[in-house]
Amino acid sequence: MRSTLSADVKDALAREQPASVCCRQTLLRALALYGAKEGRFRTQRSAVARLFYALQSKEHATPIRTVAGTRLYRATLYVADLPPELAEAPAPPAKRRCCRRIELRGAFLSCGSLSLPGKGYHLEFTPPSQQAAARIETLLAAEGLVPKRAVRRGNVLLYFKDAEGVVGVLGAIGAHNAVLRIEDVRAVKETKNRIHRLVNVEAANVARAVAAAARQRQAIEILGDAYGLHHLTPALREAAELRLRHPELTLGELAELCRPPVSRATLNGRLQTLLRLAHRLQPEQASPEGTR
Repeated sequence: MRSTLSADVKDALAREQPASVCCRQTLLRALALYGAKEGRFRTQRSAVARLFYALQSKEHATPIRTVAGTRLYRATLYVADLPPELAEAPAPPAKRRCCRRIELRGAFLSCGSLSLPGKGYHLEFTPPSQQAAARIETLLAAEGLVPKRAVRRGNVLLYFKDAEGVVGVLGAIGAHNAVLRIEDVRAVKETKNRIHRLVNVEAANVARAVAAAARQRQAIEILGDAYGLHHLTPALREAAELRLRHPELTLGELAELCRPPVSRATLNGRLQTLLRLAHRLQPEQASPEGTR
């Protein structure tokens, strides 16, 4: 079977057996509860199958056999008959936090999946029954997590599509390496998004500055043709000549070229005055819009 993030997480978790007896029993019952169908435990991961076998007592352990899969990728199924004690109705979720988290781990190993971070955050459980779905919701609620519900081919689906929810589940079940991997991907994504936003803002500012400079040049040319720049006050004439000579410069750069240098706001006020004068002469050709 091909390797995926979901498969890697399951294999890593399946190699870690709980230290306490109560947690081992809880994990075994969780695997049976969420992974059994028609009296048989089924999984596509050999590591999970070995875990199911290892958690049983040696005298009552049921053998694992392989069955050729018929679904996508024709993955091999590992199947084991449920011992009678595992086929019984489950007790309510444990009160101890460690056992609740271990049961949630068993649910993920049996009926959970995790998508690649590059394709979007998505963690889901596909419980075998409504009762199992409600039980998983109870376990998640104890961790402060609320999954979304959906129905797929008549079966209940519990899922998270936000990074916080996915990381919360993985942290609860002990998949710490997966949490670090997702956090790394999230940090890279957020950095790229910030860069894109900054680039977009800068491009928009440049476009507005270019449009404003073009309006200013047009207004100054109108004034030069109809009125003559030499009739302007020295301050306005200087602003007009600087804009004509340096159409690519920003207001701040133009303000530094004034003699003496002036503030950006002062130069902007002078250019606004030129726009208004041109608008009075030919209102259909120039408009006193804001400048950059």
